[in-house]
Amino acid sequence: MSAVRSTYLSGKMRLTGRAVRPDFALQYGAICLRYSPDADFAFEVLIITSRDTGRWIIPKGWGMAKKSSFQVAKEEAWQEAGVKGRVWKKSVGAYEYGKVLENGEVVHARVRVHLILVSRSEESFPEKGQRTLRWCSPAEAAEAVDERDLKKLFEKVPDEVGKLLRRGFKQR
Repeated sequence: MSAVRSTYLSGKMRLTGRAVRPDFALQYGAICLRYSPDADFAFEVLIITSRDTGRWIIPKGWGMAKKSSFQVAKEEAWQEAGVKGRVWKKSVGAYEYGKVLENGEVVHARVRVHLILVSRSEESFPEKGQRTLRWCSPAEAAEAVDERDLKKLFEKVPDEVGKLLRRGFKQR
């Protein structure tokens, strides 16, 4: 591992207080859902563009000190997309991708993903104007994203929503 990457990951471990395997960096993300009576599928999901390449992604980010993974996912959804709602504590899965750092280096990142049932969208939020937001069906979202395992997570959304509705879920 390069000295830059080692220092970067060590810094992330100090910042988050969480262990990071040396072969990848850990992030937390959110698949945001909203009820849509006009859609073919009763729920839509939110995808956003990345700030650097403009590719379709989900809100995600690095861990935060003293915050659990689902709390970080909820915070990232707010900062990057201006959405707030109930978050499912249990992760629905993870995906991996190559994260380009500010210095141009690429690190292998794993994103642990949580579902958020959106109750409101704010007009003003920290990254407004830096990204494009798009609500669509889970199938359309799966088509739009590049990461194979993220596609699979979108394909799981109908089943996961069914589980949420059958069991209810603990919110934070």
